[in-house]
Amino acid sequence: MITLKGIVVPIVTPMHEDESVNLEELRRQVDRQIEAGIHGIFPFGTNGEGYILSCAEKKLVLETVIEQVAGRVPVYAGTGCISTRETIEQCKMAEAAGADVLSVITPSFAKASQHELAEHYRRVAAAVPQMPIVLYNIPARTGNALEPETVVELAAIDNIVGAKDSSGDWDNLSAYIEQTRDLDFDVLSGNDALILRALQAGATGAIAGCANVYPKNMVGIYENWAAGKLEEAEACQANVAALRACFKYGNPNTVVKTAVKLLGHPVGACRAPFNYLCDEGVEELKRVLAADTAKGMR
Repeated sequence: MITLKGIVVPIVTPMHEDESVNLEELRRQVDRQIEAGIHGIFPFGTNGEGYILSCAEKKLVLETVIEQVAGRVPVYAGTGCISTRETIEQCKMAEAAGADVLSVITPSFAKASQHELAEHYRRVAAAVPQMPIVLYNIPARTGNALEPETVVELAAIDNIVGAKDSSGDWDNLSAYIEQTRDLDFDVLSGNDALILRALQAGATGAIAGCANVYPKNMVGIYENWAAGKLEEAEACQANVAALRACFKYGNPNTVVKTAVKLLGHPVGACRAPFNYLCDEGVEELKRVLAADTAKGMR
């Protein structure tokens, strides 16, 4: 089993103008992230638009990432789907492709009870017993929240090794940490504003969308914290506030991918219809990126 730690990037999925996947740029983004010191690559997560890629595209993206990473860092695969059946199929696909970790988002759209969520994860874990699984809680997107008590229950399963909380609710994230502290279980922050606070409370890392824009800065939060350089870690954490303030102008995925494109990387737009950013948002994003670049953020 793998230890979940550090900053993992939910890497954007570059696309051509016709919305087909740009594999050449994907390879370049993988290398860019690893050269910046990133601790893991997570294809087709939320920032990777996993919600809108076909099964064939996911397989292609994952195989390309694994080939390009070439064992340099762990590869996390986002394999959660609405149904248990399809989730298991995706988990087996990722296992066969050579992924190191499975990130399994809660089922979405239909309201699920905690019993149904727990049973879903039990069946998935049993289907791929050799694969480490990370629970993924993001209720604002899925409509289903994974309660701390359910996380504790699932942590007893050998290959469910951690949880990522993207709720943005500190009480929920801290409950994940506190209630699993004595277990062999890792908690990752999925909210980029809470990374340092989570690390100080006992989290082992983060899956950070903003690492697509500023990988060195986001890695700096973890590396400085791990080295006991709190002031430097706090500075890296504070650095991301201006970029995150731009999220008010549109879908955060669209803002992040637009920012990467504005920095000169041809990653294209998000797949329609989730690709609009108003003129005011674009101009503010340009201003923020220019200011951040001037102070050396990378």
